[in-house]
Amino acid sequence: MKSNEIRDIIQNNIKNKKHFSDRAMPLFFLSMAFISVLTTFGIVYTLVVDALKFFAAVPLSEIFSTRLQPLSADPSFGILPLLNGTILTTIIAMFVAVPVGMAVAIYLSQFASKKLRKILKPILEILAGIPTIVYGFFAYSVVTPILMRLIPSLEPKNVLSPGLVMGIMIIPMVASLSEDSMNSVPTIMKDGATGLGSTKLETTFKVVIPAAISGIMSSIVLAISRAIGETMIVTIASGSSKRFTFDIFQSMQTMTSYIVEFTSGDAGSGTVGYYSLYAVGLILFLFTMIMNLLAQYITKKYGERY
Repeated sequence: MKSNEIRDIIQNNIKNKKHFSDRAMPLFFLSMAFISVLTTFGIVYTLVVDALKFFAAVPLSEIFSTRLQPLSADPSFGILPLLNGTILTTIIAMFVAVPVGMAVAIYLSQFASKKLRKILKPILEILAGIPTIVYGFFAYSVVTPILMRLIPSLEPKNVLSPGLVMGIMIIPMVASLSEDSMNSVPTIMKDGATGLGSTKLETTFKVVIPAAISGIMSSIVLAISRAIGETMIVTIASGSSKRFTFDIFQSMQTMTSYIVEFTSGDAGSGTVGYYSLYAVGLILFLFTMIMNLLAQYITKKYGERY
């Protein structure tokens, strides 16, 4: 039988099939895609509309000041203390997550046996499944008392403790994504380096990591985005002090904890303080969106395809 005849038979079979699912399922999948898109637009629309009411009522000189007293008789809505607290906790978290996560990824992908990898990786990923409120209580009730014995000037609510615990929380993200990137490097490249006399450690740092650098950088950027948006750990352990300081031993407030504080009912609906929630939420959304776009850019520009 000729190939043209076979092709005609296949096409006729396709045309003769009139299953309801073949027509309905594409519409179902399309509707699911539209739901996610419409939800995103709805969130952005809500944030932008109400945030504009805040920016219309508060001058930019006040917004970019260091005075944040939204509930005082003479309220002020300087956002710099919130940005400062958010950035400091994120930096501390990355100082923990990046070196530890990279070390774990290197060991699992290059040095651990398959049997040991099957045991260690699920245990590591359990960290990602622990609720963040549990991490918050752990930071406040365990980590902070230990640090207070080591650092007498440390306040009961501080930036250091939640930053460290947040770093522990995002270790699985850095480790897992980095390990996947390292495992995607072709074996022939590693074998070639070994054949030229490189040790396993030299092969890892001179061949594997440079080849997987796009995936590694993307995991770090996504981890930064995750740290910026973390809520419960900083709400419980960092306090609600709205001071502008670089002293990580003191209490500070992040953007997420500010939102939690005001959504508890402190700000009346329709007030400037109420609309400040949406302004902070919009800035937080822009932060995380930029981080995600940066991760995609790094992956596309520096990603190696084998």
